[in-house]
Amino acid sequence: MSAFLNAAATSVATAEGPACAEPLPVLGRDVTVPLVTGGEVTYAALDYAASAPALQRVWDDVAAYAPYYGSVHRGAGYLSQLSTDLFEQSRVTVAEFLDCRSSDQVIFTRSTTDSLNLLAAVLPADCQVFVFETEHHASLLPWTNAQVTYLNAPRTPGEAVATLERALADRAPYGPALVCVTGASNVTGELWPVKELAAAAHAHGARIVLDAAQLAPHHPVSVQDLDVDWVAFSGHKLYAPFGSGVLAGRADWLQQAEPYLAGGGASRKVARREDGGVDVEWHTTAARHEAGSPNVIGVYSIASACKALTEAGFDSLVARERHLIAKVRGGLAEVPAVRILSLFGDDAPRVGVISFVVDGWNSSHFAAALSAEYGIGVRDGLFCAHPLVRTLLGSEPQAQGECGAPEAAPGERSLNAIRVSFGAGTPDEHVERFVRAVKELVADGAKWQYRTEEGRCVPAV
Repeated sequence: MSAFLNAAATSVATAEGPACAEPLPVLGRDVTVPLVTGGEVTYAALDYAASAPALQRVWDDVAAYAPYYGSVHRGAGYLSQLSTDLFEQSRVTVAEFLDCRSSDQVIFTRSTTDSLNLLAAVLPADCQVFVFETEHHASLLPWTNAQVTYLNAPRTPGEAVATLERALADRAPYGPALVCVTGASNVTGELWPVKELAAAAHAHGARIVLDAAQLAPHHPVSVQDLDVDWVAFSGHKLYAPFGSGVLAGRADWLQQAEPYLAGGGASRKVARREDGGVDVEWHTTAARHEAGSPNVIGVYSIASACKALTEAGFDSLVARERHLIAKVRGGLAEVPAVRILSLFGDDAPRVGVISFVVDGWNSSHFAAALSAEYGIGVRDGLFCAHPLVRTLLGSEPQAQGECGAPEAAPGERSLNAIRVSFGAGTPDEHVERFVRAVKELVADGAKWQYRTEEGRCVPAV
């Protein structure tokens, strides 16, 4: 059992990080796709904000473990014991990656959405929640059992802090409160003043949860330095596939609440009563909210990605990403028809997520042409952040528009935008091809005819 784990640990300790100027190896980097105009081209995956490609390192680690896979925690066999050790060591790795406090719990979930719904399920009675309208739906919508105050979109980081402070100062009655905020916008890529918002929350007796889905893959996240109470993120955005996520932070609310899911693993003791009912004693550890057979491979892939990013060095990763951001934003700035969406302005620090609209183009039509004619994968729509995109587009809150399902036909304006996103595995050629394609489409138009099919713009055949 220990041989496999020790070998993995040795590999981690001795592996060399890549040079600053080179992208990290990811799966799919050599995949070719057909063009509607003829021929093939290497696929340019520029939709990292939705799901990042798996790091080759993660895939190799999972492949090495797969023959040893077994159910965790309750098996007496060798493989079950090995898998249990690997699962629990992954918890330690994630805690180190997030610089958690010694008293914090790391709970494995299915995704950021699942993590935030878990937290929503354990809120104390009469808890008030404060959330900006700029949030992804995963952090905007779960708080159905709480009194929610939705805060208007700020136009500067300072305004964000001041808006929260006013809202917290005005709350009544004074009781448990939670602030939910993103670390980096999934629409604009802009970094939010998390540390300052945390200080404001704590000054008014509130707690704060950080949605780090778009932050953790691009920047280091320290629970202690940011002074947040919880952090949530997804493996599939952190270069780790297989459908796992993390909620890490303070244990008290989690231990005091009923399990998020009732079942095996969450229960410590179960006994029948004389009246025919059932008495249950629930775990007080992270297992309390991890009922059922956990996704061991997904959890291990997250731990592997955490190690790989740490080894590569976030200073190097951030420097390379800034280089790519400058290429994209500089190229788009040369096209007058393009308008980049932003809350905080051009000088705001950001990750590799950029949304824009093009005058005279339906966003779905533009994205379809990038794919069919250039082999470039981007995203169009409202990006599961409808209030934010509507605010940025200057439309009314009740205006038409659905996430990824535009109503307008090719050539007509729609209430949607185009999002290009990239990260540690993106080569320069992909963003250079993207910028060139935008310029050519705006100058010359699409080379192919397109039609709307089931709400999507697709090449006409």
